[in-house]
Amino acid sequence: MIMLFDLVINLLITDLIQLCCMIAWVLPKDWILSGGFILVPIYGYCLVASIGFMVCIALERYLVIACPSWYCFRRTIKVSVLVCVVVWALPAVIFCLIIAGNTMTNAGILLLLPLPLFIFFLGGTLKALSASISVHSDEKRRIVGMLVLVLLIYTLLFLPTIILFLARGSSVIDEYKLRNLSSTFVKLSPLAHLFLYIFMRKGTIDKLLASVCCCRMDSDDISSPV
Repeated sequence: MIMLFDLVINLLITDLIQLCCMIAWVLPKDWILSGGFILVPIYGYCLVASIGFMVCIALERYLVIACPSWYCFRRTIKVSVLVCVVVWALPAVIFCLIIAGNTMTNAGILLLLPLPLFIFFLGGTLKALSASISVHSDEKRRIVGMLVLVLLIYTLLFLPTIILFLARGSSVIDEYKLRNLSSTFVKLSPLAHLFLYIFMRKGTIDKLLASVCCCRMDSDDISSPV
């Protein structure tokens, strides 16, 4: 569980920084004018980093089911640290690409890329469920629940922003209303991530998932900690 724990902790850090930025934005205007402008790039940087950690969490959960033997061999502290460093550095590269392209369409395309990845990880996990015998049924349900939740969070909260960037300048949409809507939804992402933290915990959530899970899993699966 080393890699998952590290990814979630880093996601929590990005969420806390975003929340601090949003709290600072409601401070007196004279403070914002004197130095609060630096909050915008910090907020944007952590927002992009949080997306990267969501993708890594979904990938990690997928590997637990689809490639358990390979994943157990590769799951080390060194790999966890390397992945986290790469994700923290990735927003700088993305911002450079957006600036070089000098168009918000690039930002929309880059924001759209995680969506097919989330769908692939969920579909691949569902396909590999029956073949996985090293993961307990409760853990399987929890993994599927997390992948579904990650996909829903990204689709519901970031899709308006993606549409805004891709359709910028189009007369089909009301940019002012869509900008306000996308800004509100994106700011809800740190709160939405709380559900991911809940899904990591064993207990009552397992009973809930067992009651709504549409996949019938063998209750005699060999228990293996993940």
